[in-house]
Amino acid sequence: MKLEKSILKDNETVEISGSKSISNRLLILNKLFENLIIENLSNSQDTQLVQNALTSDDEIIDVHHAGTAMRFLTSYYAIQEGKTTILTGSDRMKQRPITFLVDALRDLGADIAYVEKEGFPPLKITGKRLENSTVSIPANISSQFISSLMLIGAKLENGLIIKLVGEITSRPYLEMTLKILRTIGINTDWNDQIIEISPGIQSDKNSQIIKVMTESDWSSASYFYSLAAIGRKCINLRCFRPYSLQGDSVIKEIYWTYFGVNTISEGADSKISLLPESSFIFPEKIEINMNDCPDIAQTLCVTATALQIPFEITGLSTLKVKETDRLVALKNELFKIGCISDITDDSICSVKFFEPNETIMIETYDDHRMAMSFAPFCLIKGLNIQNKKVVEKSYPKFWEDFQQVLQ
Repeated sequence: MKLEKSILKDNETVEISGSKSISNRLLILNKLFENLIIENLSNSQDTQLVQNALTSDDEIIDVHHAGTAMRFLTSYYAIQEGKTTILTGSDRMKQRPITFLVDALRDLGADIAYVEKEGFPPLKITGKRLENSTVSIPANISSQFISSLMLIGAKLENGLIIKLVGEITSRPYLEMTLKILRTIGINTDWNDQIIEISPGIQSDKNSQIIKVMTESDWSSASYFYSLAAIGRKCINLRCFRPYSLQGDSVIKEIYWTYFGVNTISEGADSKISLLPESSFIFPEKIEINMNDCPDIAQTLCVTATALQIPFEITGLSTLKVKETDRLVALKNELFKIGCISDITDDSICSVKFFEPNETIMIETYDDHRMAMSFAPFCLIKGLNIQNKKVVEKSYPKFWEDFQQVLQ
């Protein structure tokens, strides 16, 4: 994808499909309890893979690059009594550790074996009734491991008690899962390091079909915040609520604090406007812990580089086990757009900005967020994005919507 140097149009409106994170949780729960009508479902490849898996009778289920699908389906298949499933994925998926989730499910009584390398997919899962109801799991690993357990908790005979060990990472995603469980009638409690999921669906919701509107995806919105911050013109986004379940909705506060992009909500139309403050004075440096919202760190780094604002971002330990090692990938690709940076196991810090080469070729590393987060840099300088189709994982219409707001 060749992106010419562009100018941002003023006051364009884009409609983004439902949140991938919410959609995937709702699909698992609807398969377990069959009491939902889901509206505005995500059109992402990840969500399609979850849908296909849940309706398939095949023994081998391939989720390709979809980490969420791998994690949520591991727990789902573990409680499908009498069904044996081989859950596999791409070469990169086979490099993404899943030990902590498998160990937790085994502690509950699950029958899961590693098909190839110990600690990594593919998995052979023989579904059975899980007898135990209490499990411990490190809290500083992927929140998807914990959410995966939470989603099946109400199907266990005695419910589920999850003991979180250590510092909690990506807390908003766990809170999202709890809120969704409550929406469909499951009682939950989170006190300090203990999450409790009560068995079954409570009250009269047993026989009631619940209609759920999936709010649009704030992670996808982040790229338009980046465009607004760099291009200093208004962008409107539809199907967003002022109060969101999604942790990445913190993008509103981050882009107001550091880039002067105000978010104005029009509740009646479910629309938000991203309005840059014309007299905003940019900070001398951005210092932020993104432990609760690591998926928007790439976008923030590119925005800061485009505006040449020094940055130091911490709390990024989970980025090393995403679609790629995002910290290494970020360091490599930021250099191409004029930023020398240092990384540790959980942080990235700008060292120096410089004028980039005339020809910029951004490698995506089979990671959708690398493609989308670097695209707004075309407001500064033309660039090329390798493997444009990688965006299909989370935002199939990205390039169409992106081009709509540019001239």
